[in-house]
Amino acid sequence: MSEAPRLSLVVPAFNEAALLPRLLGTVGVARLRYLHGPEGIEVIVADNGSTDETAAIAAANGCRVASVEKRVIAAVRNGGAALARGSMLAFVDADMQVHPDTFNAIDAALSDPRNVGGASGITAERWSPGIVFGYYCVFLPLARAAGVEAGLAFCRRQDWVAIGGYDESLRFGEDVNLLWRLRRLGRARGQRLVRLHGVKAVYSTRKFDQYGDWHIIWQGARLLLGLLAHRRTADRVIEQYWYADRR
Repeated sequence: MSEAPRLSLVVPAFNEAALLPRLLGTVGVARLRYLHGPEGIEVIVADNGSTDETAAIAAANGCRVASVEKRVIAAVRNGGAALARGSMLAFVDADMQVHPDTFNAIDAALSDPRNVGGASGITAERWSPGIVFGYYCVFLPLARAAGVEAGLAFCRRQDWVAIGGYDESLRFGEDVNLLWRLRRLGRARGQRLVRLHGVKAVYSTRKFDQYGDWHIIWQGARLLLGLLAHRRTADRVIEQYWYADRR
């Protein structure tokens, strides 16, 4: 096997044949811009039992493919990370796009011993009043309250191992939970969780395209009600919104 890469990028994917090529195109550009050379980055697509061409597309683009059966997004992320050879880990969703200087920014951040990890931050692929409301009035306040960011997440592999990876008991919010636990680990050691500057990941608005630009209001209310009072309602929302699409 060739020399181990510096950074392993994990992409969880379920039936992502439509958008995975777009992500991998942006990853390819960022690899070419990487100061340590493109061979310093390995890309692992964690395929969660896709019935389309997701795995074939990943392999054709030179990615390593991890097959993960458990239909829990945290398990899919963990399954990809289990194959990682890099000393640094990064995680990005298959429907996102990465900035050309993403890997350089991550390398610089983790070369600073004061940083335990962090995230890239995000921007939408399109904006509308409803999406602006969801982002600035719902998502950002919650993220700030939790002390975390969104987008492509990254940390040192040894720290990912130390906190036990993603929590597989969570069917959603596992990304926020991981950063929160990294933040807690860093605080105990005098380190900080950081947001990268100038390399925001672009997130897909396909949920807004599907459910409407204002759906975050009623969908969030249904989820909150279910979590507080009617667990079956919450389970139905979680299954429909995060797991049933693209079957």
